[in-house]
Amino acid sequence: MKICVIGAGAWGTALAISSANAGNTVTLWTFDGECKLFDNVTMPINLCITRELSDLHDADLWLIATPAAFFRETLRKAAEFYNACPIIICTKGAESTTNKFMSEILADVLPNCINYGVLSGPQFAAEVASGLPTGSTLAGNAIVQNVGKIALANLDLNFTDDIIGTQLCGIGKNAVALIAGFNTVNASGENERALIFTKAWNEIIEIGLKMGAKLRTFSDLCGIGDLFLSATSMTSRNCSGGASLARGEQMQGTVEGVFAINGLIERGTMIGIPTPTLSKMKTNMGL
Repeated sequence: MKICVIGAGAWGTALAISSANAGNTVTLWTFDGECKLFDNVTMPINLCITRELSDLHDADLWLIATPAAFFRETLRKAAEFYNACPIIICTKGAESTTNKFMSEILADVLPNCINYGVLSGPQFAAEVASGLPTGSTLAGNAIVQNVGKIALANLDLNFTDDIIGTQLCGIGKNAVALIAGFNTVNASGENERALIFTKAWNEIIEIGLKMGAKLRTFSDLCGIGDLFLSATSMTSRNCSGGASLARGEQMQGTVEGVFAINGLIERGTMIGIPTPTLSKMKTNMGL
């Protein structure tokens, strides 16, 4: 199968390597001709890198892995070459200016795309590129799930049709991981850290249920699995970023949890779900 991965940061490159190693022909689109290089990982010969969006036109599947901040812009530019193939959104997060989920942006830009899904889970890019065991949730219809099994054969996939819940988990874990990192330094003890962690995650679940998400999704790989990985490891930019905030240090790189916590509070207000814990933590972190 011919797979086109859009976005050549660490996550997009790791997906491209994994899909190529699963036997697919992979084209990795990068806006600047460069991609992430991983230590001790060789680029497969069936993976080519391009700067030309026109090379996306004959794909059997698009995997979109651009940062959330560039998702809409990149998709607009790629739309000219869209051939009605299925799309799997591999970007976690929400648009900072509108708080829209990536699937909502996809509907804005490609309203005729009906076969789309979302990939989310506990996934550190370097481990995926190295072929280490990794589980993920793939949300979408049967068509998306079937092509996903081929394109992402090297991942241990769980399947659901809960696209909203899967995305909300990816957004929510960023916020809670930021909070967890902050409280490794700032909380009075482990009990308080666990208390705040649980209350914050429950507020996100309540937002999801009001939006039509399934409760089961929040205990799947995209939910508790990703939350565990992101909130307990300083390898996570959000967890380490929260700790940096608590110490009064500059956060390193893009910390999606900052945008996530603001977006979740606004989304909760919009649909009538109180978010006292998220709001208090936003204030405490000076966001």
